[in-house]
Amino acid sequence: MISTTRQWNFSQVFGERNTDDEIQDADIISAVEFDKSGNYVAVGDRGGRIVIFETKDGKHRAEQRYSRNQLEQLDYVSLNHPEYRYKTEFQSHEPEFDYLKSLEIEENINKLKWCTSLNGSLFILSTNDKTIKLWKVKDRKVKKAREMDFPHQFLSSENALLAEKSFLNVQDIPSVSNGNNLEWEQNVANHTFPSQELHSVEIADYEDTAYARCRRVYAHAHDFNINSISNNSDGETFISADDLRINLWNLEVTDQSFNIVDMKPSNMEDLTEVITSAEFHPTRCNLLAYSSSRGFIRLVDMRQSALCDYNAMMFQDEEYHVSRSFLTEIVASISDIKFSVDGRHILSRDYMNLKLWDVRMDSSPVATFKIHEHLRPKLCELYNNDSIFNKFECCVSGDGLHFATGSYSNLLRIFSHGVGSEEGTTIEASKNPNRKPLRRARRSSLSNLTRGFHRQGHENTNIGNETPWNTSSKLQHLAWHPGSYLIACASGNTLFFYHA
Repeated sequence: MISTTRQWNFSQVFGERNTDDEIQDADIISAVEFDKSGNYVAVGDRGGRIVIFETKDGKHRAEQRYSRNQLEQLDYVSLNHPEYRYKTEFQSHEPEFDYLKSLEIEENINKLKWCTSLNGSLFILSTNDKTIKLWKVKDRKVKKAREMDFPHQFLSSENALLAEKSFLNVQDIPSVSNGNNLEWEQNVANHTFPSQELHSVEIADYEDTAYARCRRVYAHAHDFNINSISNNSDGETFISADDLRINLWNLEVTDQSFNIVDMKPSNMEDLTEVITSAEFHPTRCNLLAYSSSRGFIRLVDMRQSALCDYNAMMFQDEEYHVSRSFLTEIVASISDIKFSVDGRHILSRDYMNLKLWDVRMDSSPVATFKIHEHLRPKLCELYNNDSIFNKFECCVSGDGLHFATGSYSNLLRIFSHGVGSEEGTTIEASKNPNRKPLRRARRSSLSNLTRGFHRQGHENTNIGNETPWNTSSKLQHLAWHPGSYLIACASGNTLFFYHA
């Protein structure tokens, strides 16, 4: 195995504000997702909006800017980490009210998933608590007009004179014996014209823009809040999961879904666990995994049974489940799971730890990375202020060797399996004191990510083994670029990029 010790550096940030700026709840980021190519990254927020960013210079930016000899002498990965720019933004969900259940449905984006691109168009699934939507994002060219002043020589010709006269009111043109306006004839002779007569409009060029259109709405299939959506490798189906059920959808069918997992007991008083996350296997369309609040992960084969409740391979840490208490049961709840790209491993995140599982070994994880061990003496305090119920996501690199998750105080934690320190790398994703202060952003109808953009390649922000904890600032949502050592992570209303 090659060495995987890497230096992580700041790359970009979108939506950063001054410390004295008030953060609107609608601007807080709730979902981050790269597409399979890594050329696009989508960000959802609590205001129901989706903002899409694209790479600045295309797929082959490094090859275009550097010669072959230069690429051989330099670190290709460091040269090839992509940089992003704003592409488009649209409103995905609006607040609703369910009159039958007297329930208010928030517009908050819970999850985003990219679908297969077709004919140059991008497709993305988004969901709030109850409704899933399929969006099509397509580029188009729009004529861009600019104002210009005509030079004198353009107006001295007969055609220019007639063109200008055609825009004047007939009543405002005093006639003379030859049928022309006397003032115009004098101006033509002297090559002098009033400034208002020189104003015109020209089609300068075409501007690339993008528009989003809702193609499908998948609604009224979940009684509980949706916590996960995942695309199948067949490109035709996807799953949606709530607390007790997982439904299978066809992308082309909006009024019918198939229930493949149902954990709801006949008597709700007998309920012992709920579904917390679900994801399809990346290459095998018949396999999916889902996690529970009891710290279990179940891997099911849809070919074995139409209802996959009991025909499942269960992953559980036997040592971790020996001693149980009220608080340890809460922190054992798995908040997120991710398959590695090859499907051989599953990465899971609970409140205390990040764990790596081999799909061929269900008795214990192959690696455990401690995230909040220093908070174990403070579990009672965390329970009283509800911080113990915070859910943190996890992500895995494209080569399957590196893993990342978030923590309190806006900390990004990055680990490697089999190499490097057990403590991994800790980065504070926040305003760096070395950066120049930003100007105050104006209020507008656009999201915070659209309003703010700043980039500066400052020094590495590794803060070592310090373990501060500020529960008011937390890094919960993140994603790993599929083909590069680049992580996008969200803290509050700000999206940070770090590369190695």
